[in-house]
Amino acid sequence: MAEKVYPSKPTPIGGAAAANPPFPATKAQLYGANRPAYRPQPRRRHRRGCCCSFCIFLTLLVLALLFLAAILAAVIFLLYRPHRPSFAVSALKLSYLNVSQSASTVSSKFDLKVTAKNPNKKLVYYYGPITISVYSDGVDVGEGSFPSFVHGTKNTTLLETSIVSNGGGGAVDAASLSKLTSDMKSKNGLPLEVKLETKVKAKMGSFKTPKVGIRVTCVGIKVSVPSGNATATASTAGAKCKVDTRVKIWKWTF
Repeated sequence: MAEKVYPSKPTPIGGAAAANPPFPATKAQLYGANRPAYRPQPRRRHRRGCCCSFCIFLTLLVLALLFLAAILAAVIFLLYRPHRPSFAVSALKLSYLNVSQSASTVSSKFDLKVTAKNPNKKLVYYYGPITISVYSDGVDVGEGSFPSFVHGTKNTTLLETSIVSNGGGGAVDAASLSKLTSDMKSKNGLPLEVKLETKVKAKMGSFKTPKVGIRVTCVGIKVSVPSGNATATASTAGAKCKVDTRVKIWKWTF
């Protein structure tokens, strides 16, 4: 029998290395060949982060100070049981009250007595000079003052002064003068309002507080305008006085 002859496989160009070609390159390999190596960049600190940290610190500091102040106030209240001083108009006499329509001014003379009470057992009040203003329907009809004084514990002090006004308060508008003149003729009496303003500090043991402004407003006072040389005594039975704390911050007073 004739032998079968098989054709031999052609030898590829490039020798044995070309006989087993490598697998085709992946996309990652193709792109990675031309891409530079990754180098992590240092993180930058932004100003916003610093500002936020400062705001948080400042807020916590303010809250801590408020907390300490609240604790101190609670301790002082438990130890000293502080109470506000009280004031009352004991007596008010009117010698004369004249209205000048031509000069639009008011002249008057009042004799005023005010009783101040300190109900505290462990607090002493130090009052500065006290300014006095007497009003009737918003019109300033007299101004005066009390001297400064020390208000001891569980003490009642009587303050006396004479208020003389010769029209130095300035001109008054015509409408206010007309209303004041009408009230002076009224049988119900002329309504008066007395305002006291001063600064006071308290002493608790060896500790003294800073000075704080206070205003005392007394209403419900009525007096009949006397004629001639007579003196009229005001009715103070229904008078009520209110004490308000006045705190001044820059240009504003609260």
